[in-house]
Amino acid sequence: QVQLVEAGGGLVQPGGSLRLSCAASGFPFSTYPMKWYRQAPGKERELVASISRGGAWTNYADSVKGRFTISRDNEKNTVYLQMNRLKPEDTAVYYCYAEVGYVYWGQGTQVTVSS
Repeated sequence: QVQLVEAGGGLVQPGGSLRLSCAASGFPFSTYPMKWYRQAPGKERELVASISRGGAWTNYADSVKGRFTISRDNEKNTVYLQMNRLKPEDTAVYYCYAEVGYVYWGQGTQVTVSS
């Protein structure tokens, strides 16, 4: 069964950092690109970052460019999102995404940026 399990969220002050992880199982992880989305209260879910199957290509939303870095470790079947210089507007539930014939989502991890 395809499973995506996010971890690493929490409460952080503005300017701080967090590293999210998404542990994948149930499919050949290295064959597929991976993505991170986020959803803030009252807003639509938005794409934050994408990474190619081998990790050579990445893409980011304009709002996080220069602050967030997506990476993956295919040996560990894990995708990461390093978040630096966090802002209050980054507060959201962050979701891992994979399209493996069907679309799969993790359950999400809460990130709260506040003083």
